[in-house]
Amino acid sequence: MRQQFPRILLIDDNEHGLMARRTLLEEQGYQVETATCGREGLSKFSEQEFDLVVTDFRMPDLRGSQVLRRIRKQSEHMPVVILSGYVEKLGLTAESTGANAVISKGPQEEQDLIRVIARFTKKRPAARLARRAKAAVA
Repeated sequence: MRQQFPRILLIDDNEHGLMARRTLLEEQGYQVETATCGREGLSKFSEQEFDLVVTDFRMPDLRGSQVLRRIRKQSEHMPVVILSGYVEKLGLTAESTGANAVISKGPQEEQDLIRVIARFTKKRPAARLARRAKAAVA
């Protein structure tokens, strides 16, 4: 049986940061799909299966909180991580955003991202199967 690596959807309007995170996560063994805006990310989320979503908070078309709400309407238990360069300035927390985690962009971002994604993807195979079963019934 072939091992299936966790699939992650990265959404960020900053293409350089998006590609850097993609490379980092692929080096860790994750399968990564990217989107450069909230609407594109939601479209990909609707068309494909993911184990976790990482979204920027401030984007031109949709805020990360809007992306989060729409994802949770489709898959209420999907782990969503919000990234922002404004975590402290805006007082963003997991509790205030509804995200599973909020990560500040900056020097610690890579380590925090790897740690948080590893924590949430360990639980994902069962949730992925539950999502498939729910979709099959609908």
